[in-house]
Amino acid sequence: MFSLSFKKLKFPLIHYSAAYAKLTSKFSLYSLLTKRNFLLFKNNQNLSPSISLPTTFFLQRRYRAEFAPRRTKYRKAHKGRVPVRIGGSTKGNTIAFGSFGLRVKDGVRLSSAQLTAAHTVIKRKIKVIKGSQVWMRVFPDIPVTSKGNETRMGKGKGSFEYYACRVPMNKILFEIGGGNIRKEVAKEALRLASDRLPVKTEFVDKDAELKQLKQEQKKIEKKIETNKIIHIQ
Repeated sequence: MFSLSFKKLKFPLIHYSAAYAKLTSKFSLYSLLTKRNFLLFKNNQNLSPSISLPTTFFLQRRYRAEFAPRRTKYRKAHKGRVPVRIGGSTKGNTIAFGSFGLRVKDGVRLSSAQLTAAHTVIKRKIKVIKGSQVWMRVFPDIPVTSKGNETRMGKGKGSFEYYACRVPMNKILFEIGGGNIRKEVAKEALRLASDRLPVKTEFVDKDAELKQLKQEQKKIEKKIETNKIIHIQ
C-alpha cells in the first residue's frame, strides 16, 4: 500500500501518520493513528504499514458484560408495567430444575447488571462443589432508554441505556442444585445474591415445599370427608 522504508526516515511515525491521513481522508475514515498502531511502530519499526491499519473490529469497544439478548426485533420498547397476576396464575412460582431457589416477594423490574451481579455471586460461592449448577429463570430482554438531565420534552425517545426484565410477585429468580449441595451452602449463596437485588426475597426449599403441599392436601381431604359425613347425617 505504501512504498516507504521506515529505517531511512528521520521521524517515521510522523511521516507515517501524514501519509496515512492522506490515504484515509479519501474514504472519510480515521485521520489519526490509534494507540495500538503507535505502540506497534514504537516497538518494531520494521513492520509494514498495511499490517497495523486500524479496523472497526479493533476500534469498537464493548463495555457491557451483563446479560443481553443476541438480537431483538426492535431497538427500543415501550416502558410498560410489572404484571400483576389477578387471574390466579402460578407459572414460574415453584422450583423446576434445582433443589433450592430464590423467590421475589414483590413485583419489580430488574436490570441486567443486577441479575449479572447476583448470578456471579452464586457461581463464585458454589463453584467449590463439584457438579453444582445455577439456573436463572428470568432473562433481561426489554431495552430501557433514558434521556440526559435537564433535557426538554419531546424530540423523540431517549437513547438505549440497558436491558431489563419485569418480574411478577412470587416468581423464582434463581435455582441451585446438583452435586449434593448442602442446604446451608445454598442458603448462604442465595442470601448473598439477594443483597445485590433491590427487592425482598425468600429462600425456597423444594423438599420442604412439597411436604407443606402434601399436608395442606391432607387437611383439605379431611375437611371434604367431614363435610360429606355431616351432609349424609
